[in-house]
Amino acid sequence: MNYRTLLSVFCAFFGVLGSVFGQKSPLFNADEKPQLISKQFAFTEGPAVDKKGNIFFTDQPNNKIWKYNTDGKLSVFMDNAGRANGTCFDRKGNLIVCADEHNQLWKISANGKVKVLLKTLNGKLFNGPNDLWIDKKGGIYFTDPYYQRDYWTRTKSELEGQKVYYLSNSSLQPEIADESLKKPNGIVGTPDGNYLYVADIGDDKIYKFNIDTDGTLDDRQVFAQQGADGLTLDERGNLYLAGKGITIYNPKGQQIGHIDIPEPWSANVCFGGKNRDVLFITASKAIYTLKMNVRGVE
Repeated sequence: MNYRTLLSVFCAFFGVLGSVFGQKSPLFNADEKPQLISKQFAFTEGPAVDKKGNIFFTDQPNNKIWKYNTDGKLSVFMDNAGRANGTCFDRKGNLIVCADEHNQLWKISANGKVKVLLKTLNGKLFNGPNDLWIDKKGGIYFTDPYYQRDYWTRTKSELEGQKVYYLSNSSLQPEIADESLKKPNGIVGTPDGNYLYVADIGDDKIYKFNIDTDGTLDDRQVFAQQGADGLTLDERGNLYLAGKGITIYNPKGQQIGHIDIPEPWSANVCFGGKNRDVLFITASKAIYTLKMNVRGVE
């Protein structure tokens, strides 16, 4: 065997070795199926995880917020929860809630004390804050689509359009972050605070925005030609879309996976558990979990 042949053999060997060890593990094991935890609800929504890995979620028609702890136990965290929809924990451990009953934004402390953060926009009711994400500075991005509720007395919006808003931690009123989407719904940002994903469920698209240092959004791009309800991210930057099951896209906007859920609709999704490696899915009248090989982001 001459020198060049020997060199080519070594290169091929180490190339294969490098590809094997450099390959990322699959997101979840192929033989794993989502586990039904409970099916006692009317419509589940808005999961959020606290610092310990406990997951809080809403049963909007029954006006409750539930807790699913890291030991797998269910308990009611709050009754009369403002018809809570989307939720998110801030860095102080407060649960920030889209309170759909009166179209408000709430802050709920660990002991259940409620503070109303937003009641109206310049004296007019919001359409119905739906989902939210909190940046590192404590600013809140939230979507405000209009879904007519049977418990409302009004039958039309008091505002023009359905928008994405940003409430800085030093403001009493939010600013319009984007007003170009048809019906914004799910929303999530990257942990570095550089990008924001918004699901336009009214136009079957996921948009990606740059986040500027002052919280404003620019450079809107279509990330995926698919609508969604709730959104979440894993540590690899993959985006999870709730809707008809859970669809997974890599950071380049390529679909890389799908998780079938045996329910009519999966409204939302988050990572929880002690190691943030349990995918928690709110799906119609049920909740499901799936053990993952990746973790969610902080």
